[in-house]
Amino acid sequence: MDLGLRGRVAIVAAASKGLGRAVAEELAREGAELAICARTAADLKTAAAEIQAMAGREVFWQAVDVGNAAEVARFVGDIEKRFGRVDICVTNTGGPPSKLFSATTTEDWRVWIDQLLMSVVYFAQETLPRMQKNKWGRFLTITSYSVKQPVEGLLLSNSLRAGVTGLARTLANEYGAHGITVNNVCPGYTRTDRLDDLAGMLAGRTGATTEEVFAGWKKLIPAGRLGTPEEFASVVAFLASEKAGYINGVSLAIDGGATRSLL
Repeated sequence: MDLGLRGRVAIVAAASKGLGRAVAEELAREGAELAICARTAADLKTAAAEIQAMAGREVFWQAVDVGNAAEVARFVGDIEKRFGRVDICVTNTGGPPSKLFSATTTEDWRVWIDQLLMSVVYFAQETLPRMQKNKWGRFLTITSYSVKQPVEGLLLSNSLRAGVTGLARTLANEYGAHGITVNNVCPGYTRTDRLDDLAGMLAGRTGATTEEVFAGWKKLIPAGRLGTPEEFASVVAFLASEKAGYINGVSLAIDGGATRSLL
C-alpha cells in the first residue's frame, strides 16, 4: 500500500532508540524526508547514519531537550530552512521513573511536566501554524495506554499523559478544518530498553525477579505476548499518511488488547 508519504517532511522526537527510532525508520522507508532529535548527540548521530544508510536519503538530526521551548523552536526552524516545510510531527520523550506518590517530589513533577506535557505544547506551537499555512498536516503524540487505564506504579505517566490526551483532542477540534489531524498513539507493553528499565525498577521495589515482572505483564495481555516496536511504528506511519485523513482526535491503544475499557 502506498501511504502517500514520499516527499513529506516528518519530525520524530526522541528518535535515537526505542519507539521513536522505530517510527523514524518506518517513515523513512515510506519515503518521508526525516528530521530527528534526542538529547544525546552521539546516539542520535549513530541513529541518523543507520537510518540514512537504510533509506538512501539524508537524515537531518539535532540534539534537543524537548522540555526546552527555545531548543524546540530552533530545531523546527532549522528543519523549515532545510526542507522548506513541515508536514508531520511525532512527539515523543523518554518515560518517567516508576514511583509511588509518597516518593515523588515536587521537583519530579516539575521536570516531568516539562518533558511529558510542555514538550508537546512546544512542538504544537512551532509546527501547527506551519501546517496550517500549507493546509495539510499530521500531528501525533506517543503517549501510553495508561491514558485509558492507569498502570500501577506509573504515577507520573498516568497523570501527565492524560493531560497530553486532553490537549491533543482539543487541538484536533481547533485545526481539523485546516487539513490537519491530531491523534494520540498509546503503546502498551512493547519490548524496548525502556520496558527493561521499568521491569528492573519494579523488581527492585517489589522483590520479584525481572522475569516474574515480564511474566506478570504478559498475563495482562490477551495476545499473550509483548508488542514489537515495528508493529507500533507501522500504525503511526498509517496515521501520518494521506490515507488517514479522516481519523482525527482519537487515542489509539496498540496494546494487544490489554486495555479493558470500551473506548
